[in-house]
Amino acid sequence: MYSTANKKMLNMIILDILKEYSDEAHKLTQQEIIRKLNALYDMKCDRRSVKNNIEYLQELGYDISTEGGYYLESREFDDAELRMLIDSVLFSKSLTRKQSKALVDKLCAMGNKYFSAKVSHIYNLPELHHEDNKQLMYAIDAVNDAISEKKKISFTYNSYGTDLKLHPKREEPYIVNPYQIVASNGFYYLIGNYDAYDNVSHYRLDKMTEVRILEEKVKPKSKVKDFANGYSLPKHMAEHIYMFGGESVRVKFLIDEDMINTLVDWFGKDFRICSVKDGKVTVSVNCNENAMFYWALQYGPYVEVLEPESLQNRLKEEIGLIYKKYMG
Repeated sequence: MYSTANKKMLNMIILDILKEYSDEAHKLTQQEIIRKLNALYDMKCDRRSVKNNIEYLQELGYDISTEGGYYLESREFDDAELRMLIDSVLFSKSLTRKQSKALVDKLCAMGNKYFSAKVSHIYNLPELHHEDNKQLMYAIDAVNDAISEKKKISFTYNSYGTDLKLHPKREEPYIVNPYQIVASNGFYYLIGNYDAYDNVSHYRLDKMTEVRILEEKVKPKSKVKDFANGYSLPKHMAEHIYMFGGESVRVKFLIDEDMINTLVDWFGKDFRICSVKDGKVTVSVNCNENAMFYWALQYGPYVEVLEPESLQNRLKEEIGLIYKKYMG
């Protein structure tokens, strides 16, 4: 019927067939499994062997349904989860086009042939913006290792020039204590500490090249002001909506009531509504002042900053400059 070696592999081969060719809408009979074993693997098998091997797979914990035919009822990721992961890759601004396509191909391979057919159109999407830094995957891997090993890193930090290529911001490398990698606004950021200072700083991983793990141990968090004062990653992310460094301040501002959805999109629910009157809402939130400055400009017609005075003055000056450009 089949060789001894193939006999030992039969259950895993049947599992592969169920993964690739079955789902709730496409159940396989014993005879169909036998035909696929013969056509795809040149293996001959009887119905009893198929039944016994599927029962063995069920004993191993594989969720195989036998109602009206055989199909793999649960997978590592269902179709909706895979599609969400694929969309995350497609719309990531950090990956190069080549990296994005390679990851999408791997994710598609985790579904069956019917899933791959459903998402084949994604390759016809218009070209999306992707980063040019081909070292990103290495940077993520190296920074992860450094965080695990509690070691400092050095890297070249880059920015775009007028030739639309990345260039080092300075000759000497940055030496940073790495603590956490986060994703924000489609980019990966390193939350770390620049050794000469005692505060937290942020670095875009797609702008980092020549990442090296150093032998020197990281600075203890107790010596970094933001950590010493008590640190919560969700709170940090809510207060640094554009990932600017620096301390957070208490900001009070007035918005239109229909802006609440936008407020939750940016700050989560970590803000306080002070009053609601005549369609206007007074809000109080802890936020990095530089981030709040740009957020208030972005939503200028619908936001009025009330406190602090320093932020009010910055906005007045900036709005005056904008007015002169277009009206002066």
